Amino acid sequence: MSAALRQTGENFSARYQGLAPRLPGPPDLRRRAAAWFDRHGLPDTRDESWRFTSLRPLAGIVFSRAEDQDDTAPSLLARLPPTEAPLLVFAQGRMRADLSRFPAGGQAGLSVASFANEPSFGNVPESETEPLSALNTMLAEDGARIAVAPSADAGTLVLLHLASGHAEHPPAFHPRHQIRLGAGARLTLIEIALGTSVYLHNPLTEVVLAEQAELLHLRLQDESAAAFHLASLHVALGPGSAYESVALVRGARIARSELTAAIVGEGARFALHAAQILGGEQLADITTVVRHLAPGASSRQSIRNVLTERAHGVFQGRIAVDRIAQKTDGYQMNKALLLSEEAQINSKPELEIFADDVKCSHGATVGALDPNQLFYLQSRGVPKAEARAILVAAFLGETLEAIPHSWGRSVLEGAVQSWWKDRPL
Repeated sequence: MSAALRQTGENFSARYQGLAPRLPGPPDLRRRAAAWFDRHGLPDTRDESWRFTSLRPLAGIVFSRAEDQDDTAPSLLARLPPTEAPLLVFAQGRMRADLSRFPAGGQAGLSVASFANEPSFGNVPESETEPLSALNTMLAEDGARIAVAPSADAGTLVLLHLASGHAEHPPAFHPRHQIRLGAGARLTLIEIALGTSVYLHNPLTEVVLAEQAELLHLRLQDESAAAFHLASLHVALGPGSAYESVALVRGARIARSELTAAIVGEGARFALHAAQILGGEQLADITTVVRHLAPGASSRQSIRNVLTERAHGVFQGRIAVDRIAQKTDGYQMNKALLLSEEAQINSKPELEIFADDVKCSHGATVGALDPNQLFYLQSRGVPKAEARAILVAAFLGETLEAIPHSWGRSVLEGAVQSWWKDRPL
């Protein structure tokens, strides 16, 4: 680890020491996480799981605590199309009740609270021993606590993160979110992150699904191109439950999304459809670990990457099948479309299987736009730039078509369409 990157980690540790008496919730877990972080600091490329993703651009940056609410939050909120769904707004890492629209009394079984008022760290095993989770655990100040009562269909909830950074004194936010669905409950959660200038967003989200619960989780990461997005998502699936996520990554200078799924209930279903669309010097990394700990469950992971200029995409996916998890059906695929000679993709699929009766597979493809398809479109009078955009949209179509929610789909489609405008396609 470079001395400058070590210094950045030490600054986080020093901030914890200064804030510790004022941080909400039981202090023991924070102390253990801080002790681990003091010993290990921020990860570097010598760590196998970080070999493709360097945090060197963070080196030497002294991230500060965001002390004040920011006036740019309403303008960022205005970038989204209107919706009647309940809206939880977090600005500078803290809940903004004045911008939020809380669930009405008639929205069956849905309750929300803030971590600052009702602090609970949940049950995330990696909280003390993984870099991003440990950093969040020792510095979390606020976050969303979302619960759906058993058998309730809670409809749609929007969780919005707004951030305003600063080039000379960049802030850092570490929100702690919990989503818990009771037996047979249903929820569509649409999570969006927007921001300006330089900052670090380090959210940790825990999702717990009881028996037969179903969560559709749509995510748009559209942070500032100068920001850093280092996120952890932990999902626990009970018997017969279903977790489906559709995610679009297009923002941040460096983005790392870690997803750990523990399938602990028989017959549970896990699905991740994700797309990374990157340009300039952006680096985005999706790293997943899906643990099959019960029989008869399935997991699906489909990742698509569109990379132009000098962008760098990473997908690392591991499927681990326990000895008891017979009849497991696991699949992961990573596809990349490189639109320039300088763009690059790293793909690292892994299977770790201890059961006998399973069906698991993985694959990866890397390529450029088909010149024959380009020629066909241009021969029909379509300009070259528009023809390239049409083919890229078709490549991403499978991911977006998987969204069964009209407003959520329109938000992600709008983010894709706006991305073309300033990119050399």
